[in-house]
Amino acid sequence: MDINIEMLKFESDIYKTFSNPYRMHIIRLLYKKEMSASDLIKETGLSKANLSQHMSALVGKNAVNSTRKGVNVFYSLSDRKIGQACNLMQEVIINNIRKNHKLIKKML
Repeated sequence: MDINIEMLKFESDIYKTFSNPYRMHIIRLLYKKEMSASDLIKETGLSKANLSQHMSALVGKNAVNSTRKGVNVFYSLSDRKIGQACNLMQEVIINNIRKNHKLIKKML
């Protein structure tokens, strides 16, 4: 099997970008709809400066698109598959929690 280590490094770098819980929350929000920066601030409870840092990381990795409309900046996922992948991983995590919970109940 030919493993392209550069591709794996690239993937790993993107996964690191998603490893922040606020960024995951932002991705889930943007999976539902395009949102303005002010809407994201309301939904996440982040300060303007903190949201700006997270959005810079997401836009910098091409996970999120930003569009200026007048004085507002709107954000959307660059590819809906990003949201789908996050939902899939959440399902895997929930399944693992359920399995572990059943195992713990058997042990008690």
